[in-house]
Amino acid sequence: MRELRIEKLVLNICVGESGDRLTRAAKVLEQLTGQTPVYSKARYTVRTFGIRRNEKIAVHCTVRGPKAEEILERGLKVKEYELRSKNFSATGNFGFGIQEHIDLGIKYDPSIGIYGMDFYVVMGRPGMRVSRRRRCQTKIGAPHRVGKEETMKWYKSKVAVAAAAAAVAMRAGGNLRSLVFRTVELFVVSIPTSFVVFGRC
Repeated sequence: MRELRIEKLVLNICVGESGDRLTRAAKVLEQLTGQTPVYSKARYTVRTFGIRRNEKIAVHCTVRGPKAEEILERGLKVKEYELRSKNFSATGNFGFGIQEHIDLGIKYDPSIGIYGMDFYVVMGRPGMRVSRRRRCQTKIGAPHRVGKEETMKWYKSKVAVAAAAAAVAMRAGGNLRSLVFRTVELFVVSIPTSFVVFGRC
């Protein structure tokens, strides 16, 4: 009942203006997810940036299930599985961004261009639906809530498994390279030696 899992993955591309650029950004998300994206509107008028209230300036898509895990894996590979401590929120969720969508394996299209995007992962565990359901809605108890430290620990374990799989794949190809995980601020990714053998064959 306390096992952490990915509730959903939200992909967002903010263009800052409506028109052709926003339409092309929507095509990028549609190619990546296979779903129809949703347009987001500006909440306020910002004359400095030429943004009017209720103008469509961004596009986002919510992905769940195995597809969310697959897209998240591709995004983390772009980041080399390195996240800062500040990437994790107090409520146990985390997010990051990439600069070029073609790094995810999407073929470059000159008519579309290159877009960056934001990944935001919402974590949860079984039983948390009681705070959102319509009937008999109630609060989630403090011991059952997801915290920052729990999510960071969960992420470390996932990184260790991914690193082990990468090492096995490279060894099978006859070219085992050193896997280097840098220490970034307070977030240290520790990998047990039982998972990965560092060095050359």
